[in-house]
Amino acid sequence: MATSPGNKSSLNTEEEVFYMNCRAAYLTVFRSSLDNITSKEQLCLVLQQAGRNPSQKILNKYWTSKTKALNFDDFCVILKRENPATKTELLKAFQKIDPGSTGYILHEDLYKILTTRGEKMSQEEVNAIISLADVNNNGKLDYNKFCKLFIATKEQCLKTAIEKLEADSKIKQQQFGSHAVKSFDGMSSPASKPSPRIPRKTDLDTISKKVDRSSRPSSARSYKASVSSIISMGANSSKNSKLTEPNTVKEWQCTQSKGCFFLEEDNEIITHCYKLHIPQKSTVYLTIKPLNLSQIEGKPSQWISVDTTLYVLKEDEYDEDLPLVCFTELRNKETFGWKGEMESGVYCLIPFTTGCRLIKKRKQVTAEAKLVYRDESKDLVLTKEFRAALSDIFDIIDLDGNGFLSLEEYNFFELRTSGEKCDDDAWAVCRENFETKKNELTKQGFIDLNLMEANDREGDPDDLWVTLESMGYNRALEMTEACPFIIDIYAEKCKPQIKAASLDAGGGQLEKAICKSVILKGEAKVMDGYEHVIIHTYKNDARITSVIENKSANKVIIHVNSEQSKNCVSNRGLNTFAVEVPPKSQMVCQHVMPLNERQEWIYNCVQNVVIA
Repeated sequence: MATSPGNKSSLNTEEEVFYMNCRAAYLTVFRSSLDNITSKEQLCLVLQQAGRNPSQKILNKYWTSKTKALNFDDFCVILKRENPATKTELLKAFQKIDPGSTGYILHEDLYKILTTRGEKMSQEEVNAIISLADVNNNGKLDYNKFCKLFIATKEQCLKTAIEKLEADSKIKQQQFGSHAVKSFDGMSSPASKPSPRIPRKTDLDTISKKVDRSSRPSSARSYKASVSSIISMGANSSKNSKLTEPNTVKEWQCTQSKGCFFLEEDNEIITHCYKLHIPQKSTVYLTIKPLNLSQIEGKPSQWISVDTTLYVLKEDEYDEDLPLVCFTELRNKETFGWKGEMESGVYCLIPFTTGCRLIKKRKQVTAEAKLVYRDESKDLVLTKEFRAALSDIFDIIDLDGNGFLSLEEYNFFELRTSGEKCDDDAWAVCRENFETKKNELTKQGFIDLNLMEANDREGDPDDLWVTLESMGYNRALEMTEACPFIIDIYAEKCKPQIKAASLDAGGGQLEKAICKSVILKGEAKVMDGYEHVIIHTYKNDARITSVIENKSANKVIIHVNSEQSKNCVSNRGLNTFAVEVPPKSQMVCQHVMPLNERQEWIYNCVQNVVIA
């Protein structure tokens, strides 16, 4: 959604180019964009036609043992998530195995590396690389030339796909969602061939995620029914929903835990999730808000405007579909809360943020921060800026806020940064070598542990950057892709207990909880002439969320157009897109928030059932 005609035009052009490229690649392999991808081999081929270079790990990420088919919308989602490799990235990967910076790699070394490390390649695949006459000479690979060839071939695939699309006048006139196919001039028509496969480091692959089948425009041709929603929200509106503390809350018993939202490479958001124990029936007051780590008065942490919500589900050992108990919808500045009666028992707490404000930053870092240096005695020292970042990280991962790290708290950090847990023996070694109190690691011990890791690598900061980037920092040591938060729970008649249970995306339970909350609290509109499809729209002081409910026995495709909205931002980052809703199911359509809360914002959305 855009704020000005100029920005809107630029965004639409960018979207149209992206859609054109997606469609051109798809129609190189399939006769119609309504055809499905029915095998992993087809997925690989169509990704190659789009200029991607899918490894087996990437293919397995999107084509699992349960996958029957992927449609065009799925394909668009994958292209959005899997950015094409750049020449700089390829060169950097090769330079790691060319310590002398000669520009060449011996065939015997290349063969050994590619067949034994990371995602191992077959002998035939390696032979295909070293048989390319233009980039090999005297038993060596000229990897600079190889990278040029790789990028040129990738671009050639995409150009050929677009030319094929343009040459077919029948296809050219089809409408793609709300975007008409446009002409691209000045392109030659070389023979199409797939991109040569290049080795990928396993640490560059993202963690496997379920494909969201709901974020791109459908190529359907017409609409059968529609629903429109216009909601005008004033600046800092809905004063009647203001959160107020119970008068005697300071006399209640309280528990607290910190946590963090982390933005993944594919824009999925993962978070700490919790178990809450309420020993007896009691009135409970719970809140969640971003954690301010700034030490400068009047200048809060940059993530303080990120929205937060806490969904509370009742644990049930006999039912996988946990019932929704409540969620924090009342607001006081950046704090969201709820107050009510809770029965005794165990509850699942899932923090949530819409993704409207925790997003990938396009701003390029011009100067990389220095992490370590050597003092006059040639000893390795952490820079002041790096120590400050480590101090903030410690405060975030110290979930109970007692000033120390338990093994459980440290393991959440390890899972986030390395994907592995620290076992009891390793923790014992840690306690022997670094400052601890009552078997828990102090902040100084945590900083010294990172200094030891820097010394182990003789000052090479690469692994330190892996840790920092996993925690949401950019190369300027700014936390731009994470949002720490804090949860407070007060109970009038008992001592509540909270414990972090996992670090994940909330899974299907979160999606179901959001749908239930919107259906329970929102406004429902039935599609005229299509009574089995219902659009539910919920609003509170901070956001508007829409959910599509499909009660029919067939899947439906809903085209969504929010181009007329004002001062709004959607978590999808698009004005128009399509949502495919399976039969007898509910699906979150989008979350919308104001770009500027100090100004009026208008949500204007038209949703149409598409005739395929």
